[in-house]
Amino acid sequence: MSLKYAVLAALLEGEASGYELSKLFDVSLANFWPATPQQLYRELERLAGDGLVEARIVQQERRPNKRMFTLTEAGRTQLRAFAAEPPRRPTAVRDELLIKIQAMDDGDPGVPRALIEERLGWARGKLDRYRRVRERLLAGRSEDEYLSTTDRVGPYLTLMAGIGFEEENERWCLRALTVLEQRVA
Repeated sequence: MSLKYAVLAALLEGEASGYELSKLFDVSLANFWPATPQQLYRELERLAGDGLVEARIVQQERRPNKRMFTLTEAGRTQLRAFAAEPPRRPTAVRDELLIKIQAMDDGDPGVPRALIEERLGWARGKLDRYRRVRERLLAGRSEDEYLSTTDRVGPYLTLMAGIGFEEENERWCLRALTVLEQRVA
């Protein structure tokens, strides 16, 4: 899959500047499709050139003008076609930390411990952020109330996948740290 479809899906939320889209990626899409701001800006230009998004200039005082992007009907059509296709291949884990852990038995046991503790901190930080987003979406409603009244359920479902992913990261880190502790003892 290309970044193209992630950008088109993000624009389902409504008109956004490149900067706003970058922030949206940080909060909702980065857990499964990360992109740098530079990648997003390049992709927006390509999508505009292909007629899949429209850009309009917003005049601003004391700041540079900004471009606001919206999904075109052609973009929606292409996104619907993409969403209807089955994934080309199953998800594969590509994780540099796991390669390092695989090779850890030949070195200082403190090194993998530090790497795992760092991962644990990242997982907990992302979990906190995702849970705050969830609370903001629910706005005091139960999950059932929210899901029965929201226009779009996709962002909530992907947020729940991100929460589950980071909970599993946290669980694995804690288990791995326990194993390392037991081996040193």
